[in-house]
Amino acid sequence: MSTLPPTIAQHFDGRGKDVRATYDRILAIAREWGDVKPEAKKTSIHLLRGATSFAGIATRKDALILTLKSASDIRSPRIQKSEQTSANRWHLEVRLTNAKEVDHELQQWMRASYALATT
Repeated sequence: MSTLPPTIAQHFDGRGKDVRATYDRILAIAREWGDVKPEAKKTSIHLLRGATSFAGIATRKDALILTLKSASDIRSPRIQKSEQTSANRWHLEVRLTNAKEVDHELQQWMRASYALATT
């Protein structure tokens, strides 16, 4: 049995083409802000700013779940789950089925999460 960590490509095995296209759009946008390193984990892909994760991406058959950090709760029907992890930190989950959903609103949330991940 292999103990090697999964590759990013393996997270997209058996997934719809829109799942990879959505991931690629998220990554391209995040890289406009600075150095972003994707890191494959067992059940997700983390996007790192320096050594700190600012986003988590879990792939599903026809969607991906994007988890972002926030300094406050955000009330939106787009957010499937919000969890307060400390006094001033929230984790927010958004389900995305295609790259068009990575719109201005979502990019603002991503940018705020990126800013929280100070190096």
